[in-house]
Amino acid sequence: MQDATFTLTTSDRTPLHVHGFLPEGRPVAVLQVVHGMAEHGARYARLAQAFTGAEFAVYAHDQRGHGKTIPRGHAPGHVADHRAFDVLVDDAHEVNRAIANKHPGLPIVLLGHSMGSFVAQAMLYRHARDVVACALSGSDGAPSPIARAGRLVVRAERLRLGPLGKSPVIRRIGFDEFNRAFAPNRTTADWLSRDPAEVDRYVADPLCGFDCDVQLWMDLLDALDEELHLPANQAKVPKEMPIYLFAGDRDPVGQFGKGVRALHGEYRRAGIRNLELTLYAGARHETLNETNRDEVTRDLLSFAKRAIAGA
Repeated sequence: MQDATFTLTTSDRTPLHVHGFLPEGRPVAVLQVVHGMAEHGARYARLAQAFTGAEFAVYAHDQRGHGKTIPRGHAPGHVADHRAFDVLVDDAHEVNRAIANKHPGLPIVLLGHSMGSFVAQAMLYRHARDVVACALSGSDGAPSPIARAGRLVVRAERLRLGPLGKSPVIRRIGFDEFNRAFAPNRTTADWLSRDPAEVDRYVADPLCGFDCDVQLWMDLLDALDEELHLPANQAKVPKEMPIYLFAGDRDPVGQFGKGVRALHGEYRRAGIRNLELTLYAGARHETLNETNRDEVTRDLLSFAKRAIAGA
């Protein structure tokens, strides 16, 4: 596996750090990864090892406020003063176009995890023609009534703290609530994986587990409730687009499988014909870092190979 890391300067002059991994020979396709909240693209190096072994090039950018895209001297977790979710989607698309320029003619498979899966969902109806397939990891369908109520809390916290504030209240109703399902807890991140070594690696990583600002939470929750699950938007997704949803059935982000199945149903009702869904028994939020991660990776790679064969 060869290093192909680069910096992309976006249209608003923001430098994005893009982790790149190339196979030893000429690549036959590209996997574009959009990571989740409070993590970074370098965590996908193990996945890249498997994909470059199958002649894929792999790129995973550090989203704004994350990883090496955090401006020097700034705290992590800030994306934009407003329209933060749209900024993340625009960034992912600019990375996509940069990848296409580096590998003209090669099919691009999009993988989004958690918050990155919501970015990928938006990419599917805003820029679907720029990818040949999409895999959504640790995703969710339309927000539950409790999640909708959380929007009111986030708005109140924005009034109290301002858009750049970091809210302990939001952490309690977000990540802390996810972790509560696995009490008694060994760490603050037990909800991520059954593998203690993977959880400890996340907890020890200074670029993981931080609080994001109120503006990002507000814009993300607004997109989930007002945009991503609108039938009119989902109808824009090409009907032949291969879409693969995979998650643990113990993932609180996907409502322990309920939300992922609901999302599958939404896409089916939108007329998308090439849909796949896998729920891994007992697995938590980060299936690619789970005890059965080799199985998860094989299944994802198999989907990607089938998708490019039909492109």
